[in-house]
Amino acid sequence: MIRKELTAVVRKSFGKGPMRRLRAAGNTPAIAYGGGKEALPLQFETKVLFQELVDLQGRNAVLTLKIDNGSERHVVVREIQADPVRDTLYHADFQEIDLDKEAVFTVPLEFVGKAKGVDFGGIQVIENNTIQLKGQPLSIPDSCQIDVRPLAIGDKVTAGQIALPQGASLVSDADTVCVTISAP
Repeated sequence: MIRKELTAVVRKSFGKGPMRRLRAAGNTPAIAYGGGKEALPLQFETKVLFQELVDLQGRNAVLTLKIDNGSERHVVVREIQADPVRDTLYHADFQEIDLDKEAVFTVPLEFVGKAKGVDFGGIQVIENNTIQLKGQPLSIPDSCQIDVRPLAIGDKVTAGQIALPQGASLVSDADTVCVTISAP
């Protein structure tokens, strides 16, 4: 799993007007919640937050928030709100996680190579492009690779056949088909 650090400032103003002024000053409001603690309103420098979140889009990542009050929180991104017209960040939600507790994560699948069956006229059909894994956050991979090169027409790869790193276990049904090479 990817790890990144971000610096944040505790936000003291609330409401529509103060949030507009905050955004106009180049900052983005956010909130960090969970972990049995009270929700913490934060603000980030928009440019820095945007660059970090674009880099992490669609990937599992643990962010360490270095907060100006001296505390530190380990979080995952739960929701990002953006203005669709101006393509700017509007708000971000972060959920605190415990790095020592197991949790369930959705992990994308990467299909590597060109199947042997495709060379002979077959069609590669991706049935599922994600699987669910359980484990401590830092033992969960960014993605799982499936080498499709040896697959012939009629072959398939199920979730149970995917090689998993140590410390991660499969939550998805092992018989779930991920990719097949079907006849034309």
